Amino acid sequence: MLTAITRGVSPAMGNCQLTFVARAPIDLAKAVEQHRAYERLLEKFGARVISLPAEPSLADSMFVEDPAMVLDELALVFPLGTESRRTEAASIAKVLTRFRELKYVQLPGTVEGGDILRIGRQLFAGLSKRTNEEGIRQLQLILEEHSYTVTAVPVTGCLHLKSAVTFLGRNTLLANREWFDASCMSGFEWIDVAPEEPHAANALALGDAVILPASFPLTRARIAERGFEVFPLDISELQKAESGLTCSSLLFDAKIE
Repeated sequence: MLTAITRGVSPAMGNCQLTFVARAPIDLAKAVEQHRAYERLLEKFGARVISLPAEPSLADSMFVEDPAMVLDELALVFPLGTESRRTEAASIAKVLTRFRELKYVQLPGTVEGGDILRIGRQLFAGLSKRTNEEGIRQLQLILEEHSYTVTAVPVTGCLHLKSAVTFLGRNTLLANREWFDASCMSGFEWIDVAPEEPHAANALALGDAVILPASFPLTRARIAERGFEVFPLDISELQKAESGLTCSSLLFDAKIE
């Protein structure tokens, strides 16, 4: 069964880490409601949502995708590129032990899940401000016995690789190719974001549905023109914390307990 681990919005979100987005006041109540709407949409598309309680002292802890990644055979736990966020991993790892064997990337390697784009048994790992070469090397070593390939992709214009490119299905990538080395990813069809919407590449594909932030109507039209059904979702307050859609859940298949 499709399972989604999420975590409530921290009351400290206004103190979140920002790299490529200017700080703006966050309406916490609105952010909480937008996150709940996100969880309800996951349920609408068939996911069993396991919602963890908010972490009052961890401003970025809603972004559960960063400390871990779940594959069919195992789950990976990462030391985050931002030292102040590294304590987020412990509670995520505790939940994941119910579903998978855990493997750990160790410092001085750093990895954040937002930098890891999985397409089948291919993993594209963003070499970014948050994920370093040693982290990618360890990732390759852990996964080679499970026949995954891991390809490093330099990221220059955004926080994570998946801020710049996500997989929609049907061999198609949604991307802002100005922000990463797209030559590392060959053999795909491309949908380029509208130039007026450079942050629009982070979409969440669930089966035949594509969820996209409501703030990107021009890019939504481009995706729809290629035959995908697109569902807009308002995450305007969460975007002030440099949020996309993929970063707010860990999605994987699991047996019903």
